[in-house]
Amino acid sequence: MYGLTDNLIVQASGFAFGDAIAQLFFFFILLVLLRKFAWGPLMNMMKEREDYISGEIETAEKSREEAARLQREASEELKQTRQDAQKIIEDARQTATKQEKDIIASARDESDRMKESARQEIEQEKEKAVQQLKDQVASMSVMIASKVIEKELSEEDQKQLIEQYVNEQGEER
Repeated sequence: MYGLTDNLIVQASGFAFGDAIAQLFFFFILLVLLRKFAWGPLMNMMKEREDYISGEIETAEKSREEAARLQREASEELKQTRQDAQKIIEDARQTATKQEKDIIASARDESDRMKESARQEIEQEKEKAVQQLKDQVASMSVMIASKVIEKELSEEDQKQLIEQYVNEQGEER
């Protein structure tokens, strides 16, 4: 009664210990082969990848630090440049103020010199005019005296003679 189909059912339902050991043996061989041929290269590849990523992180960190250092240097240079520019501007202002004062002082000195020169010129012209007047008065006096001597005039005649002479001299000018 038990036929071929029954045998298959029993074997299928029963545990084949030999098969399990064979499978376990082949599994261990597979693990050894994987460890020898796949695990090493896989681990090497993972190590290389880890080293590459680590190197990239270090490079990025160094680049960040370098960029931060360059930024600090640029900021310091910019600050120094601004200070230098401010100093130049301040020096220019001081120089301009000094030049302004010098120009004003020079203009005042020139103005004072011109005033003094004009005052001296006016004084000289005044002295000339006074001298000319003195000369004219002296010459008038001599002329009047000679006319008085030529003719004895009354006081009234003398006044008229002086007025006439003064009028003649005024018309000549």
